[in-house]
Amino acid sequence: MSQRIKIKALLQTTPAEQEVNVKGWVRTFRNNQFIALNDGSTNNNIQIVVDFQNTDEALLKRITTGAALSVTGVLVASLGKGQAVDVKATHIEILGDSDPEKYPLQPKKHSLEFLREIAHLRFRTNTFGAVFRVRNSLSFAVHQFFQERGFVYLHTPVITASDAEGAGEAFKVTNLDLDKLPRTESGEIDYKQDFFGRATNLTVSGQLEGELGAMALSDIYTFGPTFRAENSNTTRHLAEFWMIEPEMAFYDLDDNMDLAEALLKYVISYALEHNREDIEFLTQRLLEEEKSKPQQERSELNLLEKLQFCLDNDFERLTYTQAIDILKDSTPNKKKKFQYLIEGWGADLQSEHERYLVEKHFKKPVILTDYPKDIKAFYMRQNETDANGRDTVRAMDILFPGIGEIVGGSQREERLDKLEQRMSEMGIPTEELWWYLDTRRFGACPHAGFGLGFERLVLFVTGMGNIRDVIPFPRFPKNAEF
Repeated sequence: MSQRIKIKALLQTTPAEQEVNVKGWVRTFRNNQFIALNDGSTNNNIQIVVDFQNTDEALLKRITTGAALSVTGVLVASLGKGQAVDVKATHIEILGDSDPEKYPLQPKKHSLEFLREIAHLRFRTNTFGAVFRVRNSLSFAVHQFFQERGFVYLHTPVITASDAEGAGEAFKVTNLDLDKLPRTESGEIDYKQDFFGRATNLTVSGQLEGELGAMALSDIYTFGPTFRAENSNTTRHLAEFWMIEPEMAFYDLDDNMDLAEALLKYVISYALEHNREDIEFLTQRLLEEEKSKPQQERSELNLLEKLQFCLDNDFERLTYTQAIDILKDSTPNKKKKFQYLIEGWGADLQSEHERYLVEKHFKKPVILTDYPKDIKAFYMRQNETDANGRDTVRAMDILFPGIGEIVGGSQREERLDKLEQRMSEMGIPTEELWWYLDTRRFGACPHAGFGLGFERLVLFVTGMGNIRDVIPFPRFPKNAEF
């Protein structure tokens, strides 16, 4: 029996009349003679040529769209257009039937909304095959980038008692009987009777635990699932998503920016090299989609050009204060075209402002630094109050075309007195984070880190418009299907 060869490899093989075995799912079967077979290794199908006059009619009837086949045959030069080789079948085995009356993925164009309803089958389409192969490559490239630089991959907990952002949008974890919750004398839920003896939740970030690792191992990174119970039904939000969070001892903000820019360029470059075919397919898909849009809404760059644009340009670095001045004087702000008008310093930047800076003003990726203290998290290193009495922190956000913020990070506050003072101002109990504060008590050093939302990265590299289409099984308000 011939060993199975994946279709991607088979299509690159020179025909030499050798016997091959290929397995996959039927995309189409026409004229009782030509099967387009796909196994997910590439969007391209291998054509199976069937000798229908010498094939059992009952078997031919079972070769339907979606059926799984094992085909043994001879690899020959193709007589048709579009592929170099065909497999001339000598033996066809049906591994799994597919009822054509019930199979929802017929050979026609399906909307992304419809495919979300059948997310368990959407991997079988060309669009999602390309998206998830690109996602796989980006994931591998992230690990390769950090491993080449001597980082330690640290698994931070999924269940935690801390809310790193202090935003209170965490999913609670409990094994208490919800119909008979134990109560204290004051009527509150008695978490001492819960599994962990205290209130716990799913993690919103591995950062705080990551800092603990960095204080001994120097350079660490986490790459795992995070959860936000934010009732947000946008194309940019998920309740469960993956985060890449490196933490580096002895780094300042400039080192942090250098690393984040290098990571983004590395993984985009890796995907362009290893998934060129998929990205070209997704580029064409996007161009077709944009034909129905008015000219002013179409992208100036196609997907391939946009990715190359990020590799070819050094990211523009400027402070939040400089950005506010640019936005305040911008035409869309003066003409009241922004949904959120910029009236002055201290405004929290929205996606429309971030995209204006990247796409219209600088025409390159942008890194904003030194944000107002009041709109950032407690753990960010505080700058000295400036001449205008403004308090800022050593924060940095990286903004990308079409997407806005893709990375958020900072130099961390290593001074115990400053950190405790800030936590007190924000009502964060220091006794609950005693372990975090210990890293400032024993051998504190300057350190920095950032978070990169993995799905935002996949969204950018694939050109997809909705974040629910770049994670296999999206979790969002009122939906936990599959």
